[in-house]
Amino acid sequence: MTAAKSPRRGPAISKSARPRLRVLGTEITLLEPLREQAQRDLGIDISFEVLDFVEAQRKAAMQPESFDVYDQCFHNLDIVWHWRAIQPIDTQRIAQWGDVSELTKSGRLRAAASVGRGDAPVKKLYVQPGQALGRRPSRYISMLPTVYNMDSFVYDPGVFTGFDASQATWGWLFAEQARGRLALVDEPAIGPFDAALALEALGLMQFSDIGNMKVPEIDQMMAILNAHKREGFFCGLWKTAAESVDFMQSGRASIQSMWSPGTGAIRGRGIEVVEAVPREGYRAWHGGLCLSSCLSGPTLDVGYDYLNWWLSGWPGALMSRQGYYISVPSAVRRVLGKDEWGYWYEGHAALRDLPGTDGRIVVRAGQVRSGGSYAARTSHIAVWNTTMDEHNYLVRRWTEFASPGPL
Repeated sequence: MTAAKSPRRGPAISKSARPRLRVLGTEITLLEPLREQAQRDLGIDISFEVLDFVEAQRKAAMQPESFDVYDQCFHNLDIVWHWRAIQPIDTQRIAQWGDVSELTKSGRLRAAASVGRGDAPVKKLYVQPGQALGRRPSRYISMLPTVYNMDSFVYDPGVFTGFDASQATWGWLFAEQARGRLALVDEPAIGPFDAALALEALGLMQFSDIGNMKVPEIDQMMAILNAHKREGFFCGLWKTAAESVDFMQSGRASIQSMWSPGTGAIRGRGIEVVEAVPREGYRAWHGGLCLSSCLSGPTLDVGYDYLNWWLSGWPGALMSRQGYYISVPSAVRRVLGKDEWGYWYEGHAALRDLPGTDGRIVVRAGQVRSGGSYAARTSHIAVWNTTMDEHNYLVRRWTEFASPGPL
């Protein structure tokens, strides 16, 4: 569907009052430079409330009156949609809906590519009759697709000597060199999948559907992880990119789950790490924006203005500088310089040192992005971050595992 561009609306509250928008989300996208630019471009006041995944989801589900826009990920969508904390988004009010990537709309860029197991965005994108969510296209969507990426792990090449990067596998997480220096991300819809991919790679487990594990499979996986914990493999778990950077910088971890901003920050501090391209495929995620069910009238108009602004080019360019993609790449290409576009999207060697979102250098001239081009990386997805049918049970088991002390 290619929607006609909606007319620009006037002040959302009144001519004498500057409109204000409250955005609830996580550190992934709620960056101060983005907030400041949005305020300038839209002529509104914007406040960001930054929480972790679980707390943001809980507040959004229970207090829809406390926010106007919910900035989260598709794998955190089920609960807020079930509790009707958010409202359907009318794609006819999204000016560039027709330009949104097929990765989001249909699940893949190439016909031969795998959609990936778990919560691929297309599975929860469209509002179906009866308010269910599914992949059949309709006028209304649950969440406006924005940023996404393909995650893996990083390792210290000084510790993992003799390991061939071209043969990287998730199984390296439990290599003997990782003993005592392995860290995973502490989020039940993310961290367990890194572990599950590693266990499958090593032949220690085989899941019937790694994106929707059954209780006996969860029990078996957690038993293996607890055994590895007792054997001293884990040096800790982290919740934020900043924590993950500290793990590697301090030498506490030598291999761990990693998000792209963390990798850039580590390299920006002069610490060399290798970002793996696992032969089994990436663990992917996709973020987006939702509108509170309490929004209406002029404030709803401001909400739509903010959603449209996110696809206008500048926000996606900023996100590119921390390694993320945006659902309308064509808009970003007009903003990014040719050299930045060449590195982040086309897989070319960097022609110069490239800055991150804070201006610090995160890519050195001559470096090539791990995994190659946008098309190559998006065609190599093993599983998406996922909230499974047995999510509550997994949360309980994961929380036990993440608690301090031996098991």
